[in-house]
Amino acid sequence: MRLTARTRLALLQTVLVLAAGGALTGLTYLLMRRRTIHTSLDPAGSPPGTPEPAPPQAEGVRGLADQVQADTLSALLARAGLALVVVTVLTAVLGWLVAGRVLRPIRVISATARRLSAENLTERVPVTAPTDELSALAGTVNDMLDRIQHGVAERDRVLDSQRLFTANAAHELRTPLTTARTAIDVTLDGHPPRDELLAMAADVRNAVEHMQRVLDGLLLLARSQAGVTTREPADLAAIAAAALATAQARAAAAGFTVRSELRPAPVTGEPVLLERMVGNLVDNAVRYNRPGGHLTVGTGTEGKRSVLRISNTGRDIPPEQVETLLEPFVQGQGTRIRTDGLGLGLSIVRAVALAHQGHIAVTARAGGGLTVTIDLPHGAIRMSSRSHDY
Repeated sequence: MRLTARTRLALLQTVLVLAAGGALTGLTYLLMRRRTIHTSLDPAGSPPGTPEPAPPQAEGVRGLADQVQADTLSALLARAGLALVVVTVLTAVLGWLVAGRVLRPIRVISATARRLSAENLTERVPVTAPTDELSALAGTVNDMLDRIQHGVAERDRVLDSQRLFTANAAHELRTPLTTARTAIDVTLDGHPPRDELLAMAADVRNAVEHMQRVLDGLLLLARSQAGVTTREPADLAAIAAAALATAQARAAAAGFTVRSELRPAPVTGEPVLLERMVGNLVDNAVRYNRPGGHLTVGTGTEGKRSVLRISNTGRDIPPEQVETLLEPFVQGQGTRIRTDGLGLGLSIVRAVALAHQGHIAVTARAGGGLTVTIDLPHGAIRMSSRSHDY
């Protein structure tokens, strides 16, 4: 039979008291017996062992003293044994009560743990005063519950994000598939003229190209989230200059000004991912700008970090919705809005930055538009400064 902790504590206290009481009784008995023997005197008042013979009356007194000694020691043992039994019983009762009081905080912790579940992690164990081992245990349990609650909340957030990502990805692929299937069904149901066939073929091609862009974006996002496999020296200034040169024609057609101040920003990473990161930022800044607006790109170093900062004009975005733009398939006002973009640009940018141990910050500008700042660990190369106006 397995005994509870309360029973074991009560038994331990009882056994200790019983052992201590038995030892005290035995020691008292031995000391009393020894004292009685050494204080026995002959009738003349001389200690035993003297050469003078004792008179007959002394022999009687000695016998009476021995009888009194035996009776006294016998009574001592009887009363001490009875007292020991009473003390042991009281100790057992008091030990049971004290053990229950001592273990009460542990029962509270156990009861709280039984009431907790994945859906109810808000309850905490009360921490009693004064500070002792049990209050420290309660504090440790509360800290553990805080970490579990945070982990569960983070897990739920990740799962919700994955469900939303899956639904949006399915929607992005389903729309062009529906378009292509409709065009094919119309073609198979009759004999449309050549012009209609060419239009339907163009629709199918556009749908296939859209699906290809979505899949390429998803593959690049997955590759970025998997981490950096190769690291080579690169300069954010050179990468930004190349991206701006590519976007110059579109910016001129849209009628807004592009300014840049590109100072050396050496980094070490995977050039293909870094080029896509900067290219996506420039492409978004051009795509969501407004006529007559401007686009500003700057690079440089701050401490031991290389910094890329891109700012553009555009529509107003509430500050509380800015962070949602970093989620896949989210555009505009934090919702899925059909544009010529896929809604993967900033998601890929964030994934590439995180894969290179970097940070990304997105802030809304007064008057419309965004400012995106990325800082990456400083690299080991040095390149000349560049400053351009497009």
